[in-house]
Amino acid sequence: MEGILNIHKPPGPTSHDIVARVRKLLRVRRVGHAGTLDPAAEGVLVLFVGQATRLIEFTADADKEYVGEVVFGVATTTLDAEGEVTATADASHLTREQVEAVLPRFSGEIEQVPPMYSAAHHQGRRLYELARRGEEVERKPRRVTIHVLEVLDFVPGAQARARVRVVCSKGTYIRSLAADLGAALPARDGSRGLPAHLASLTRTRVGPFRIEDAVSLAELAAATGQSEPTRGVGASLDQHILPARAAVAHLPAVVVAGETLARVCHGNSVPLPSPTGEGPVRIETPEGDLVGVGRCERAGAGWRLRPEKVLKGDSIALRLTSPAPTHPGAPALRHRPRDAGAGGPCDDQREGGRPH
Repeated sequence: MEGILNIHKPPGPTSHDIVARVRKLLRVRRVGHAGTLDPAAEGVLVLFVGQATRLIEFTADADKEYVGEVVFGVATTTLDAEGEVTATADASHLTREQVEAVLPRFSGEIEQVPPMYSAAHHQGRRLYELARRGEEVERKPRRVTIHVLEVLDFVPGAQARARVRVVCSKGTYIRSLAADLGAALPARDGSRGLPAHLASLTRTRVGPFRIEDAVSLAELAAATGQSEPTRGVGASLDQHILPARAAVAHLPAVVVAGETLARVCHGNSVPLPSPTGEGPVRIETPEGDLVGVGRCERAGAGWRLRPEKVLKGDSIALRLTSPAPTHPGAPALRHRPRDAGAGGPCDDQREGGRPH
């Protein structure tokens, strides 16, 4: 079994808990995820099964989208609702317009300091391990990109709340963004800075994988016959598992067949019959089966395709009938355009980042 599962992670379990549950449901050991979600967070958790795990990087590096609720007037040790309160202040003066006025400071490429309760490393140790022991160390800021930052809703009060939408690059900490927003806002006495924390978080998209298409663990269990079907759930397991090519559908395709296919399946580079741009491509058979991922690169006066990750190996080469090349000595190879709509625009990484 191989493919991709777009799982709707509920609040509570860790991302590793979800992976373990799916391994048990599918009776498959080789399962991995493309970016953790905090235990308290919910939303899209993309899982890769079987040989598809070799393509995790193409989704892990994708932009991500979140909707979160920021509470102004309360700060916590973990920068979210799970931590102990460290500071409070009256935020009843705060308005939506004031919050929106500081958003441009956090748009585009910014530097962000990872929270102490995070899975980032410091001298070989996870930061959350140090935080649990009461230690706090200096952390180097990281560059991340905020593509979209907007206020969806605002509720005034002593603990004012703002629901925000964020589209951002890999490695962005939404909890840090919430605390930084508070630090940029005026206090009631006119000084700068309000305590703030992230009250809730939902990841609504990872690259092309959207929450509207995500499947719950209950639905997956029903599809595998390991629980009573829930109301409205009649889908088979095949309907939930996406093909591995979904992770690389945004890449241009190079179609191989015949002897060229056999060489690619053995990891050998092959010449390209016509010039093409440099960069990664997905490699497919004429029937649309994904062979793997490679790179088009210059080779002297011409071009060549160099396989980097071959998923199918000999099985495809032996199964397919080799079509005749267009002329003697020409590789059976052609180009296919990028899939439409495959692209798409963050990653609050704290797997195990708090005491359980």
